[in-house]
Amino acid sequence: MNYYPFDSRNNLYRSHLGAVPAGETLRLRLLLHKDAQVYDAFLRVFSDSDNSFYEVKMTPCEWLGDYQFFDATLPTVEGLYWYDFRYTSAHGEFFVVKSKNSLGVVSQSEGNRFQLTVYDKDFTTPDWLKGGLIYQIFPDRFYNSGSEKTGVPTDRYICNDWNKIPEHRQNNGPCSLGNDYYGGDLKGIEQKLPYLKELGVSCIYLNPIFEAHSNHRYNTANYEKIDMLLGDENDLISLCIAGERLGIKIILDGVFSHTGDDSIYFNRTARYGDGGAYRDYNSPYREWFKFYDYPNGYDAWWGVKTLPETNEDNDSFTDYITGENGILRGYLRLGIGGWRLDVADELPDKFLDKLRSAVKSENSKAYILGEVWEDASNKISYGARRKFLRGSQLDSVMNYPFANAIIDFIKHGGGNALSETVHTVLENYPKCAVDTLMNHLGTHDTARVLTMLGKSDNFIGNRDWQATQKLSPYEYEQGVKRLKAAAVIQYTLPGIPSLYYGDEAGIEGYGDPFCRATYPWGRENQELLQFYKQLGQVRKNCVAFADGDFYTILATDSAIAYTRKNKNGMVFVAVNRGSDAVKINLPPEFNNCKNKFGNTVTDGEITLNECEYCIVYK
Repeated sequence: MNYYPFDSRNNLYRSHLGAVPAGETLRLRLLLHKDAQVYDAFLRVFSDSDNSFYEVKMTPCEWLGDYQFFDATLPTVEGLYWYDFRYTSAHGEFFVVKSKNSLGVVSQSEGNRFQLTVYDKDFTTPDWLKGGLIYQIFPDRFYNSGSEKTGVPTDRYICNDWNKIPEHRQNNGPCSLGNDYYGGDLKGIEQKLPYLKELGVSCIYLNPIFEAHSNHRYNTANYEKIDMLLGDENDLISLCIAGERLGIKIILDGVFSHTGDDSIYFNRTARYGDGGAYRDYNSPYREWFKFYDYPNGYDAWWGVKTLPETNEDNDSFTDYITGENGILRGYLRLGIGGWRLDVADELPDKFLDKLRSAVKSENSKAYILGEVWEDASNKISYGARRKFLRGSQLDSVMNYPFANAIIDFIKHGGGNALSETVHTVLENYPKCAVDTLMNHLGTHDTARVLTMLGKSDNFIGNRDWQATQKLSPYEYEQGVKRLKAAAVIQYTLPGIPSLYYGDEAGIEGYGDPFCRATYPWGRENQELLQFYKQLGQVRKNCVAFADGDFYTILATDSAIAYTRKNKNGMVFVAVNRGSDAVKINLPPEFNNCKNKFGNTVTDGEITLNECEYCIVYK
C-alpha cells in the first residue's frame, strides 16, 4: 500500500486536527519510503507575525510496512504559522510541500506550506446559538404592524403599495434609490415571531435599526436613537422580551467604520443645526473623522462622500462605542443577544480588541459576528494579517466561502471543490468559531438565491435592465428545485444556517435594491415554505448539528454525501445536483435509523435523481 508523506487532516500525521489552542503540544509526523534512504528530516516552521523561521529535527520512529515515521513535537503559542518539511537523503535534499488539498508531496524545491492556526486557549463562543437557525431581516421590508409613525422627516417617500418593486433610479424625484420606505417596523417583527418559530428560528439578525436617512440605514445618523419609522427603544425591549419567550434572540447590525454625512456627528446638510464635524471646526466630533482639507476634504468609505469614515483610533470615538456607557453595552442592557459588525475587516485590531472586551464584559454569552467575505483566519486587510478568530475579537463570521461553494456546486457541479472548501475552513478555524459560523446563501448584499440558481446569465445588466427581469416559469421551477438541494446542504454543514427573509417564500430579484423587496405576505410559495419548515424541524431534532464533526463520504462532479457526528447523535446527508440518477450506499451505522427527510432508503441504498436529497439521522 502507498502512503502520502503527510496529510494535515489525518490523525496518522497530526495529533490535533484543525486549529490548535495555545499551550497544547502538537505532534507532527512525516512518513517516508525506505527507498528514499533518508539521512535526516526536519519540520520547518514560519511565524506569520514576525516572519521568523526555525527548524526542528525530527526523530526517526516506527515503521509502517516499507515506510518509516519521523516525529516532531511543537509547543504552540497564539498566532498564525506556516510549515512544511525538509529531508536529506542519499538522493539529495527534498521538501514535502502542500498540494492543492491537504496532502503533502515531495518536491525538489520549496513550495506551498501548510497553515497552522493557534488560538487563545480560553476562546469560547455562545452555546445558545449552536444547532440553531439565524433569520436575517431587512427591517423596512419585513412586516408593517400598522402602528402610527410620528416625527418622520418630510424628505422620505412612504410607499403605500407593499408589493411595489423597490425604486432603483437615483434621480427620480421624491421616490429615489434608497429613499423609498415601506413601513416595516419592530412591532411588525414581534407580531411575526410565531411564524419565525415555526421555521425553527433561534436568532434574528436585524440590518441597521438606528436613525439614518436612507432605507438601508448603513449611513447612521444617531446611534443612540432607533429610527422613528421602526419604533423606539421600548419597541426594541418588547421585541427582545417576546423573542426570549420563544427562544429567539435578537442581534443588531453595528456600522462603526463610517457614519452618514447627514448625521448628528458630521452634519454636512445641517439637518441637525449648526453643530457637527463638518460645520463646526471646534465640534467634539471633528476628530472622529479623517479630514485632510477641512471641511470638504475627508476620507469616505470606498470614496462615497455621503459615508465619511470614522477614526477608530480616536480615543473619544472608541470610548463612545466601547466604553462603560457606550453604544455596545447600552443596547446589550436593553436585551439584545449580540452584534453583527459591518465590514469588520475594515475595523482596526485595537478597536476590535476593545469591542470584544466591552461586549463580553457586559454579557459573556453575547454573540459577535463579523462581515468578512474571505477566509477569516488568514485575511489580509489594510496591509496587515488579521486575527479575527484567534480569541480576542470576533466569535465568528459570515461564511461566504461556504455560500459560494454551495451555489457553484448546485449550478455547475464539483462535489470535490465543495468538500475541499468545507475541510479548509474546518482546518483553519477554531472549532468554536466553526460551530457559530453564519452559513447564508443570500443576504442584503447579494442577488436573491432563487434568481442566482434559476438564471443562467452572469448578472451583468445595469439596474434598468435588472428592474425588468423576472424568472420564466421554467427558470422559476428550476430555481426552486435547486434551492431545495442547496438548502439541504446549507442546513446540514458545520455552522448555523442563515435564512434571508423571504427566501423561504420564493422571493426573486437581482442585487441591491431588488434583493430588498418586501416579504410577500399572502403570496408565498407554499410548497417552498413547507419545505423550509420541515427542514427547520429536521435541524432541531438532530443534536449532531450543534457541534458534530464532518466527514466526507462521497464527492463526485454531480453528488456529495457526508456525515456529522458527535457523542449524542449522527446524521447522513446526500445530495445529487446532476441530471443522471446516482445510487449511494448508506454507511452501515445508519442502517437502523428510521428518521428521514427526502428520498427513501431501500436496503441500505439511496437513489437520487436531479436535485434530490436524503437526510438520515438519529
